[in-house]
Amino acid sequence: MNKNIKLAVAGAVLALSASAANAGIIIPAGDWTLDINGNVNGYANFSKLKGTNDITGGIVGARQAHQDTNQTITTGLLPAWIGFTGKTRQNDLDVEFTISLQPGIAANDISGDGAFVDGTASSNGSKVLNRQTYLSFGDKSWGSIKIGKDLGVFASDAILNDMTLLGVGSGVGANGPGTNTTNGGIGTGYIYAAWKGQIAYTTPNFNGFQATVALTNPNQPFGVSSSVSSGVYTTTTVAQDRFGVEGKASYSFSGDSMSGKLWVSGATYDVTTSTSSNTGYTATVADLGLNVNAGPIGLTGYYYRGEGVGTTLLGSNGVDSSNNKRDSDGGYLQATYKLPTATKIGLAYGVSKLDKANASDTAALVSENNRITLGAYHPITKHLNLVAEYNDVEAKSHNGLNNKQEIGSLGAILFF
Repeated sequence: MNKNIKLAVAGAVLALSASAANAGIIIPAGDWTLDINGNVNGYANFSKLKGTNDITGGIVGARQAHQDTNQTITTGLLPAWIGFTGKTRQNDLDVEFTISLQPGIAANDISGDGAFVDGTASSNGSKVLNRQTYLSFGDKSWGSIKIGKDLGVFASDAILNDMTLLGVGSGVGANGPGTNTTNGGIGTGYIYAAWKGQIAYTTPNFNGFQATVALTNPNQPFGVSSSVSSGVYTTTTVAQDRFGVEGKASYSFSGDSMSGKLWVSGATYDVTTSTSSNTGYTATVADLGLNVNAGPIGLTGYYYRGEGVGTTLLGSNGVDSSNNKRDSDGGYLQATYKLPTATKIGLAYGVSKLDKANASDTAALVSENNRITLGAYHPITKHLNLVAEYNDVEAKSHNGLNNKQEIGSLGAILFF
């Protein structure tokens, strides 16, 4: 299994099912070792909707008239995934490349494959994603350098330790399948790390301590010109005069009866919002997390706080119409237990809060998105897991309104 797919399941695997931690299909090819890897997953979702309110930034949308239930078949938080990795050792350097594609299964047009939609929106639910295209080189004596597109540094451990990574979480869609992934705990406990163009340096592993610093593509959905329509995020094109900077430090530990990881990470972006002047603001955010595993018990705690970074997506609703920054914070608590049958059961609560910039800020702005998840994850082979989840999700606005969604999900995820 390539390094980043392995990372993408590692946190969930630690908390849920070690059966997923297997290498992909290994092919020796001259000086190279090729690894074909990925997953396929699908879930039947049964949801009940309450609330017809327009909440800006709400993780639960308003239900349609006369609609109180919705049934969909989708992929979960992890899309279906096919990854190609090549590794070699040349001139005292470990050299690697990775390219991956992520198709969905939630096509919602008459053809079932998007043939009758224009392809510019993800409303058909089957848009193919490209989340990884990078090269890396380094050595265990001095670290490694990565150049390309990969998971962002800030908040990456928050999503990798979320038990809904093997399941669904929130984001099934109030009015249809929506995009080809669900939200898991994104927006209800942490901000999405996202997949970003980056140049990153990672230190060697010093007895469990390791750090990463990265320059990232600054063209994230910051600013008041950003909007979401039919699943597409659009922003007015504005040249940005500074890279984003993201960093992380972590310490992993293990003993006879306990193992775990402690981490901190952060990000800062200078955001230019005008095409005719240097008007803008600086967005900053930091987090702290801890995962501990002792015998059959797994515990995770996480907290973040930021200014101008908004909620759910990094930069979404981070400022008001005058570029006044909004404060945000949130986190999640999660506990899992491995039964004698090897089934992992888990309970999690997550919340993401967003403050108004001032008293005159829009009253319909989301004040918090919260989620309760109860899940069961059972390995029936070393590659295949059955999943059952119940999610209770709520979006609240500053004017006291709310929308709610209860979601029951049944399905399976297979890693190779």
